[in-house]
Amino acid sequence: MEILVVIILFIVFLILLAYYVPVGLWLSARVSGVKISLLQLVLMRIRKVPPHIIVNGMINATKAGLRLRRDELEAHYLAGGNVPQVINALISADKANIDLDFKLATAIDLAGRDVFDAVQTSVNPKVINTPSVSAVAKDGIQLIVNARVTVRANIEQLVGGAGEDTIIARVGEGIVSSIGSTATHAKVLENPDSISKLVLAKGLDSGTAFKILSIDIADVDVGKNIGASLQIDQANADKNIAQAEAEKRRAMAIAEEQEMKAKAQEASAQLIQAESEIPMAIAEAFRTGQMGVMDYYSYRNIKADTEMRESISNTTGPKLRPKNQPLDKDSLDK
Repeated sequence: MEILVVIILFIVFLILLAYYVPVGLWLSARVSGVKISLLQLVLMRIRKVPPHIIVNGMINATKAGLRLRRDELEAHYLAGGNVPQVINALISADKANIDLDFKLATAIDLAGRDVFDAVQTSVNPKVINTPSVSAVAKDGIQLIVNARVTVRANIEQLVGGAGEDTIIARVGEGIVSSIGSTATHAKVLENPDSISKLVLAKGLDSGTAFKILSIDIADVDVGKNIGASLQIDQANADKNIAQAEAEKRRAMAIAEEQEMKAKAQEASAQLIQAESEIPMAIAEAFRTGQMGVMDYYSYRNIKADTEMRESISNTTGPKLRPKNQPLDKDSLDK
């Protein structure tokens, strides 16, 4: 039983020894020309730095003719960087004669950008397809433009420089302003390259992580007649305003008419009330002696005369015979 325990402990010791002392990795480094000791590999394990990442990166860099320091690679890994990606970017930049040192590469990597992809974009320019951009010329015709922007990575501006979204936004703004300054949409359709020339001359890549190589207009479509639509909308708005004003005036006229009717009804009621008080006033005048019998008869005669005059004025006289119309028997009788 004791022998079994000793064997198990010995196996565990060998596993720990192989883990902390990667002899195979050290032999690979020595054969590849990378100078590193077993003690340094053990210390990497203690510092929680994977030795194979550092050693394999140094081997790749050495084979490519680059000399990198082990402590710098460890520091970059401990800072949260991607060591293999940085080494691949340095190798690619060296082969493409791009000026990229280790400090700049690690800064780009720690900034959250893909440094290896940036080097690849510097070697092989990237094409960015902009979404459809709508713009209106001075004649009111809408144009829908699709553009392709060819860019190359600006290594020096990768740290702190704007990305693809800014390029797309600036190109779209340039297209809108260039079309908006054109007299007619026909000129844009005749020379679509004039848009790209105007936009390219604005220096849209300033402050970005890219250099714009070219802006190509891929497609131009004619959209709506925005000017006519705006005029129609304005006419409809004016019509609605005029209708509202007319309705307002009609409502005011109706209200005024109702008010006049109410006043007339009120006056009529007052008149009826006054007329109803006349007999009482006459009776009071008789009682107080202010009115005699002869005065009353005079009042009745005046009233009868007034009623007669009103009845005469309401009746119509005989109709006149039209000119050149012969007299019939009924007319002669009349």
